Amino acid sequence: MVKVCVCGGAGGIGQPLSMLLALDSNVTELNIFDLNIAMVPSAGVAADLSHLERPCKVKGYVMEVGQKPIDHLEECLTGCQLVMIPAGMPRKPGMTRADLLNVNADIAKGLVEACAKYCPKAVVALIVNPVNSVVPAMSTLWEKAGLDTRKIVGVTTLDVVRANKFVAQKVGADVKDVDIPVIGGHAGTTILPLFSQSEAGKKIPAGEVADMDKKVQDAGTEVVTAKNGKGSATLSMAYAGARLGSSIIKGLLGQGTPVECAYTKCSIQEGLPFFASKVKFGPDGVLEVLPVGELNEHEKARLAELTPTLKEEIDAGLTYASSNSFAI
Repeated sequence: MVKVCVCGGAGGIGQPLSMLLALDSNVTELNIFDLNIAMVPSAGVAADLSHLERPCKVKGYVMEVGQKPIDHLEECLTGCQLVMIPAGMPRKPGMTRADLLNVNADIAKGLVEACAKYCPKAVVALIVNPVNSVVPAMSTLWEKAGLDTRKIVGVTTLDVVRANKFVAQKVGADVKDVDIPVIGGHAGTTILPLFSQSEAGKKIPAGEVADMDKKVQDAGTEVVTAKNGKGSATLSMAYAGARLGSSIIKGLLGQGTPVECAYTKCSIQEGLPFFASKVKFGPDGVLEVLPVGELNEHEKARLAELTPTLKEEIDAGLTYASSNSFAI
């Protein structure tokens, strides 16, 4: 029913994400794209996944480092309705956020530019750090090309997944019954879980809310430390990405109006043209970005605190977009 492509599909996030998408009964075609320097060839990932007991057809595509996606991905991207991009370099020691943005925005631009040419009606879900800057950059370039910004989505679902699990463990609830909205952005203090908007979250003792808030913010670092610097949160990120992907697909197919938190262009928060909040998905991608709702005093203070940081990171992405454009 839906054709999906995972760009970066042979990487640490891409492989498990591709497997989870191949298991989705709504996905009938899955293309795996990656560079020739990936840990395994994309054709090998595709061959492996093609043996699953699912009707999904899987095909791999590869490109040499240094080549341009727009020159090589016509067959791979044509007809895709959802493109998920877990790509880019991890932040290395000594690398500033600006350095990371310059490298990864260029990587994202190449892929999103190819999407703009070959599947301009597809939803493009970005898992490229720093998300707070890369999404504004790509959304603005998409808009400059005359395309619909409802198609560009930043994947922040892992923050929700973590908040749900941590709260369930803390208060002894069934995690299936916990739904913590996480608003703001997708890095450090810009991540704001709204515990007050969940019955389970309300059970956290008042004196422990700030610690739980910090635990959600720092969860990625916890995984990097546990992996002894040899990896990051790949499996949980793949799970979260597949969760969002499944909801986007249901929206595209008219299977209700699924709601997930995501980072998109919106006007719900004054002074912040990009913001993570609950989003309704429909046949055209983002159907509606929902307001943040009622906040308690802790959450109001945190929102005020994160606003200048998030604005600065959004502005960095907009600056990148101002000096670039798609060659389509």
